[in-house]
Amino acid sequence: MSLLVETNVETQAKEAKKAAKVVSLLTTEEKNEILKHIANTLESNVSHILEANNKDLDKGREKGYTEAYMDRLALSEERIADFANGLREVAELDDPVGDILSDWTLENGLQVEKVRVPLGVIGMIYEARPNVTVDATGLALKSGNAIVLKGGSSAINSNQAIVDVIHKALKTTSIPAEAVQFIASTDRKATQELFTMKEHIDVLIPRGGASLINAVVENATVPVLETGVGNCHLYIDKDADLEKALSIVVNAKTDRPAVCNAAETLIVHEAWFHANKDALINMFKENGITVHGDDTVVETIPGAVKAGKSDWTNEYLSLDIAVKVVSDIDEAIDHIDEYGTKHSEAIITENKETANKFMKLVDAAAVYHNASTRFTDGGALGFGAEIGISTQKLHARGPMGLPALTTVKFQMTGNGQIR
Repeated sequence: MSLLVETNVETQAKEAKKAAKVVSLLTTEEKNEILKHIANTLESNVSHILEANNKDLDKGREKGYTEAYMDRLALSEERIADFANGLREVAELDDPVGDILSDWTLENGLQVEKVRVPLGVIGMIYEARPNVTVDATGLALKSGNAIVLKGGSSAINSNQAIVDVIHKALKTTSIPAEAVQFIASTDRKATQELFTMKEHIDVLIPRGGASLINAVVENATVPVLETGVGNCHLYIDKDADLEKALSIVVNAKTDRPAVCNAAETLIVHEAWFHANKDALINMFKENGITVHGDDTVVETIPGAVKAGKSDWTNEYLSLDIAVKVVSDIDEAIDHIDEYGTKHSEAIITENKETANKFMKLVDAAAVYHNASTRFTDGGALGFGAEIGISTQKLHARGPMGLPALTTVKFQMTGNGQIR
């Protein structure tokens, strides 16, 4: 590892840790005004950000990035306005810092409070989404934390421009610019350096594809808040309403195919499949969806491709879907247990008992009855923005908003008590 990379990353982490102390002392009102100021500054510097984004898009076209990848990378005036408005929404949310979760007084008069406090310094490692730079910064600052950002090389120019604008805004506030650090190096050694910065970084949050997340989870000595890829399933039960089922499938698959809460696998009860096969065929055809299916599906749906094992594990991020026909709900749940990523799973049925069984037995951060998986999103659930979707079970699970970026502290007040 080069001394230059090591020194720069370590210095930035140290500066973030020092700045975190300042951020932790700010009032809710101060933090809210600062977030609104950052939002305004982003909107007044749109041309600078788009110019940088065009450089990344040009490189992406040269390297032959997929359409889905380019969609995640691309910015526009509308998208910049959206994540500026996301900051304003975060400013309007309740501040979890300082919340007293419980309190009691011991027999000796010692007063005990369990209080929410900031985590400290968050290390954010992510890939092609420049909006994460803004979302993560807003959530970190509102929850009283500093943040060290390490975006992927494909969005290096976009991320640098966004952080430059954020720093420009912070220089006129009570938050030091050092509270938002951006590691501009494209050297993987810089990322690896973050993995072991447990003296300065309190938690790492990886957001991206399976290879990135696995690399962080397997190599980091810093605690990791693990986000997960979305091999999301829809199960159409034998008692599903036809119109409702088709509407949900179309939305979950086609609304934004390149996002993690899009449906990738459709599981269909055999009785419903055979009764409604013509409607399914038309739905796939009208929406340009390519079907990868089991033997029954290939024999029934024109143009369907025989599915291999990778089709059951793939996060397509495109207008492709794997389709499996099952004999009952137990077979559907078994399939999800084997291939699911514990992100979002849905059942479509008018049978409440069947739905209840599915909701209780399926192991995922989010489960749905008669609704699209596209709602597994911080903005859709009223969080303003999210720092990621956790598929693990400790500390936080599902879309992670402000409370997920805090921990607890026991604060005791006495009058000379000794034990």
